[in-house]
Amino acid sequence: MIEAFDVQLFRESAESVLAKLQKHLADLSIRGLELIEPAQLTRAARALMTKERERPAAFDEARLAEIVDLYLRTGIQVHSPGYMGRQFSGVVPLSGVIDFVSSVVNQPSSFYEAGQLPNVVERIMAEELNRFIGYEPGTFAMVTTSGGSLANLTALLTARNRAFPGVWARGSSELAGPARPAVAVGADVHYSVARAAGILGIGEDRIVRLPLDAERRIDVARVRPALDEAARQGLHVFCLVASAGTTPVGAFDPLDELAAVARERDLWLHVDGAHGASLLVSDALRHKLRGIDQADSLAWDAHKMMFVPAPCTLLFYRDRDRARDAFRQTASYVFDAQPSVYTELDSGDKNLECTKRPMIMSLWVLWAMYGPALFAEKIEYLCRLTRYAHAILEEQPDFETVHHPESNILCFRYRPEWLAEKDVAEFQVQIRDRIKHRGQFFISKVDIDGVAALRVVMMNHQITTGHFHMLLDEIRKAGKAQ
Repeated sequence: MIEAFDVQLFRESAESVLAKLQKHLADLSIRGLELIEPAQLTRAARALMTKERERPAAFDEARLAEIVDLYLRTGIQVHSPGYMGRQFSGVVPLSGVIDFVSSVVNQPSSFYEAGQLPNVVERIMAEELNRFIGYEPGTFAMVTTSGGSLANLTALLTARNRAFPGVWARGSSELAGPARPAVAVGADVHYSVARAAGILGIGEDRIVRLPLDAERRIDVARVRPALDEAARQGLHVFCLVASAGTTPVGAFDPLDELAAVARERDLWLHVDGAHGASLLVSDALRHKLRGIDQADSLAWDAHKMMFVPAPCTLLFYRDRDRARDAFRQTASYVFDAQPSVYTELDSGDKNLECTKRPMIMSLWVLWAMYGPALFAEKIEYLCRLTRYAHAILEEQPDFETVHHPESNILCFRYRPEWLAEKDVAEFQVQIRDRIKHRGQFFISKVDIDGVAALRVVMMNHQITTGHFHMLLDEIRKAGKAQ
């Protein structure tokens, strides 16, 4: 047992792994996803496990090397120019180093006494990022959560408790009545919002899906009629969820106009900015979130467009007093009845997690070391690259674009002249699957108006328009494969 805790062994194994990671990051070859059948991978993983059961096995450097190699080989290659498939990104390497430090020192950060620096810098980063949001200084709050889905759930829980203050203590019977509680969302809202409605006892059937315009943003002209119709059907809409960078196409809802509707109807306005809120740090792109300062809450994933390890989500409240409305509990072993200068920074009463990783550290260290320009420059490049890719597609007679990109997400279809209309949707799925199995590129797909489309997400600044041309050639080759 002693060997497992030996600090010299720790250093040697860390240096060995670091060398492999350095080689991994330096490899800029075009790689997609090496998709291995689960049973085969299970056998490979079991083969790497020690057979010793009676006492701790001796450290095996070769075994560790094989485990790390398997880990690196079977994951999505987020640092490769062939990776264009999902919204999680390759990290700024330094943030991975700090995440390693966090793992070793192991300081849960929901309470100040357990993670002092993480709690301080969480407050610092709240103030830094609010310079781009625009809430009144000293009146807002921010808490970190493990992912955007949890942030959306927490914000909707706050909105529900505001509208139905008795439900926390007395349960779902408080939701029963002539007007049934409901949430209004854009039709392309992330699935986590509907999931939250189910968890909170509101029900997926009480999601009011607001119509979209031609750019797949909430059509403000049709919001009020949709809310009126919901009321006629006996629904009490208490929350409006807008998106800043929808998952399907990266669209930005008109926040300033939706905020006016929310004020008029006394609705909680929550903005799911998991993907697109990071555009706030760019002077050139911030206008896409005009009106964000009027949102009651905002979910912002730093592990997407701020390029830090997952998960790291920031949940902002315009009114800091509302941050405690989600959870109303007493627990003497963690919550002090008499607040102090130390417990003031605790966040355990504002989020679901009692034991929470100090996820803010990776973001704060990058901010402290490089400043906001690091993020702005990379985000601007990725969005510019996506516009270039759209222009390239517009010149290809065998491809069609389905939207104009607002961020770094681009959806399109491959439509060679011989393809029958009835086969278009299935063909896109086949193309995606063939591309994935060929192993050079990794892309995704999404249904747009019920018809499948290919989808790329530009998350890697190593990608160029040349790589995108290579992807189109690969798609054409995949289209000819049988």
